[in-house]
Amino acid sequence: MTDPKPQIRSIYTVVEETYADGALTLQKPTRKAACAVVFKNPFAGKYVEDLSLLVEWSKELGSMLTQRAVVALGIAPEKVESYGKAAIAGSLGEREHCAALMHPALGKPIRDNVGGGKALLPSAKKVGYPGCPIDLPLGHKDAAYVRSHFDAMEIRLPDAPRGDELVLIVGVTDSGRPAPRVGGLTVAEIKGEDGLR
Repeated sequence: MTDPKPQIRSIYTVVEETYADGALTLQKPTRKAACAVVFKNPFAGKYVEDLSLLVEWSKELGSMLTQRAVVALGIAPEKVESYGKAAIAGSLGEREHCAALMHPALGKPIRDNVGGGKALLPSAKKVGYPGCPIDLPLGHKDAAYVRSHFDAMEIRLPDAPRGDELVLIVGVTDSGRPAPRVGGLTVAEIKGEDGLR
């Protein structure tokens, strides 16, 4: 019988603050935070048609990860500007295990802990090995067309995932990229009607 709760081995929280970018020193740093959980993959090494257990686990894990990431930034949940999600399966797992974890069911606990969010959550998934990096994609939480918030955060865990493990990651920001200047919809122009504009 599969354990009804994820067997967590470790949790990592990472905060990235950028004070200068290229030749420019920023008046206010841009800040990103990500929280990652490493846990046993109940489907490692075998093909299973029904992956709904991972979908269910993602709800609980997503809430915990988002809360920790927001706390790490030290801001109120509604001050979060961007969000994103990523997952890595160990070598005995599948990309589909990552997809199950990042099922739309994960969106609700993330949005509930960042003061809402109308835009789709950008995501990335891969099969990897201990220490492999993944670029956690980030996008504005209310309007996907806000180009200043198209960004990513590299996450690398020194000892995860092991072959029979999964890693789920949630990231948030309090801003967009440093000194964005390539046009597109601005934060001030967001209508917030459809998650796009």
